[in-house]
Amino acid sequence: MKMTIETKRKVMAMGNRLTAKFEGDRRAAFVKAWELVKKSEIEICVNGVTFANRQEVLKRLAKYEPAQIKTVLVPEPDNKFDKNAIAVKVGVNFGKGLFTIGYIPKTFTAVVNAIGSNLPALKVLSGDIFGARLALAV
Repeated sequence: MKMTIETKRKVMAMGNRLTAKFEGDRRAAFVKAWELVKKSEIEICVNGVTFANRQEVLKRLAKYEPAQIKTVLVPEPDNKFDKNAIAVKVGVNFGKGLFTIGYIPKTFTAVVNAIGSNLPALKVLSGDIFGARLALAV
């Protein structure tokens, strides 16, 4: 991964956000931030999968092989709850479109944005009635 000034700036923002999770230990937070950015794959649980009819969508998706499921990340700068929100949209290959199954957790939006201007490809690890786990291929 090419480390640009912009990437470093975003990692700094991510480290600052992670500091609270590390009980104020900024060093540990920044070490974790760099580890996440340098990984070739990051596993993330998607938030909001119990909202509306998303459970039904996940049940239907469970019938398909992961290779048949198209998953994309879509930034939502106009989201009324979080201007940095990143929606996780899925569809079945050759289907009629994409459906929002949830959102990247707020603590990981900085990670995803730090990876680069092109959002990463995703692979579905699982999608069941308890939630959805995704792996971001960096």
